[in-house]
Amino acid sequence: MERLGPEALKNSELLAVIISAGIHGKSAEKIAEDIIKKFGSFKGIAGQPYEKFQGIEGLGKVKIHRLAAAFEIATRIVDEILKEYNIKIKEKQI
Repeated sequence: MERLGPEALKNSELLAVIISAGIHGKSAEKIAEDIIKKFGSFKGIAGQPYEKFQGIEGLGKVKIHRLAAAFEIATRIVDEILKEYNIKIKEKQI
């Protein structure tokens, strides 16, 4: 990641960075793959309630909280961008 940057990583590899560590017999990337398989995409993961993650082997409270925080950050970034975009659109209309 240092050499190529995060944009070079697959979605499962990005999630694995957030997850940080796996469990005995299951790597963080495998846990990440299971999450993506269950929800289909990052969009499918976003906003899911805590309970939906509980059945995924290798995810405990801390890892679920990390995922929730990362997706909340992403949501807030999108909200900020959309607000800026709307302001720019309104300025052009005036």
